[in-house]
Amino acid sequence: MPAARPVTIVNVGYRSTNYWVVSAGIARVLVDLGWPGTMGEMRRALNRMGVPLKELRYGLATHYHIDHAGLAQELKQAGVPLLVLETQVGAIPLLKEHAKPQDKLLDITLHDNVTISLAESRAVLGELGIDGEILATPGHSDDSVSLVLDDGSAFTGDLTHPAMAGEGDRELVAASWQRLREAGVVNVYPGHGPIRRLDGAFPR
Repeated sequence: MPAARPVTIVNVGYRSTNYWVVSAGIARVLVDLGWPGTMGEMRRALNRMGVPLKELRYGLATHYHIDHAGLAQELKQAGVPLLVLETQVGAIPLLKEHAKPQDKLLDITLHDNVTISLAESRAVLGELGIDGEILATPGHSDDSVSLVLDDGSAFTGDLTHPAMAGEGDRELVAASWQRLREAGVVNVYPGHGPIRRLDGAFPR
């Protein structure tokens, strides 16, 4: 396992959605995977930020909604393996139920993904020289996960702000944010909007 390197983070987002590239040297993970039918936009965004597509070692969807996993299959076809948590497998076939024909969503195949448990995530990231883990953070959706780095950065997708949680989801959302606090998260890199400080934006 390579020694951990300084991690860099760049945003290759478009259409009001953030797509984060987390890099240790030239070993990179793309967190959230674009709108369907927008591979050209994704390629342009990667090029603009100096990220070669061939250096993406994994694509990771924080959850399987159309604006966060819409390009998963196209990225796979371009050579980017899809990293799937076991807790997410059941959500993948449901993605197409929310897509319209004009979305041009390609069905995500299941047999050729890199499927791991949450407990295995630290070792998988460590092979890239990235110190961190993937945690289950349900609230926005049952399959939601967050990539949490040991430096205090967390990539949370659409994890609901506590003040916006519905009555039925309030405890689940609060527990997910508490899990992030306990993991030492300081800076939140969301799927939409600016980077935030955890305690400042989401008080206890």
